[in-house]
Amino acid sequence: MNDVILSRIAEALTWTGRYVERADATARILDAYLHRLLEDPWRDEDVACRSLYAILGVDAGDTRVDMQQVLDQLAFDARSTCSIEGALGAARLNARSAREAVSSEMWECLNSTWHALADQRMAARRTGPYAYLELVRRRAALFFGLADSTMSRDDSWRFVVLGRSLERVDMTVRLLSVRVLDAPHAPDWPTLLSASGADEAYARVYGGFGDTARVAEFLIMDREFPRSVLHALTTAEECLAALGRPRQDPARRPIGRMRTRLEYQDSTALEDVLPSLLRELQTSCMASAEAVAEKFFPYQGPVEWAQEGA
Repeated sequence: MNDVILSRIAEALTWTGRYVERADATARILDAYLHRLLEDPWRDEDVACRSLYAILGVDAGDTRVDMQQVLDQLAFDARSTCSIEGALGAARLNARSAREAVSSEMWECLNSTWHALADQRMAARRTGPYAYLELVRRRAALFFGLADSTMSRDDSWRFVVLGRSLERVDMTVRLLSVRVLDAPHAPDWPTLLSASGADEAYARVYGGFGDTARVAEFLIMDREFPRSVLHALTTAEECLAALGRPRQDPARRPIGRMRTRLEYQDSTALEDVLPSLLRELQTSCMASAEAVAEKFFPYQGPVEWAQEGA
């Protein structure tokens, strides 16, 4: 195969990892907020919905927002890759274009998930979105589990994991950024932990539930928790190193710099530097993603994925 085809496969694999991770993270965030609204019926629904929009970078507008509008936009909109359904659809198309690189079980997982979403969406409008969100979380975990168990540890696997890692850092930073702003719509610490899938892991480490800024330390600096920023940065750097990128490479350098900073960050001073640290993390991940695209996907013109019927 020529370099153009190889670069397009690499891009497809990277974005498959990113889109599946984005769908998973969005499902976790929506589920956490829905449960908080059920547990606290006096909580202002408009404020909670604006918090969700702020995390995902969506303009909430000036009119009152309700959870059904949020679900329509952030879960069920197949036209936008910022929504669960749109992200999974994009992941499926990317995986389809790289069928020779992903395993049959990974493809079947994405394909069957995509075809199951329509029925789950209709059921969600009648009985609530919990089964829909659970399906997305379980299938995302299954997809990445299949990647780990059915793919050789070659460059194809590394691009999938690299995409997942970069997206994971971005989503965790988004969650924390809204909390650090301390805006009226900011999530509380327990909601933030639940939205990160970290509530049980945090409780095991600290022997209680998150109600302090220590949550930020756990989500950023914990070396063992796979959804922490430090863990994701370390994984991304390992993938780039295995792909042959030297330390001073534009793709690896910003990731390695932030990983090193977190390794030696004084936890007692974290709260003071947190706003600037989160901005630097997001900037570094964007710079790395752009450098990865420039280095590994250097073809001319956009990719046009072939469309197919149901």
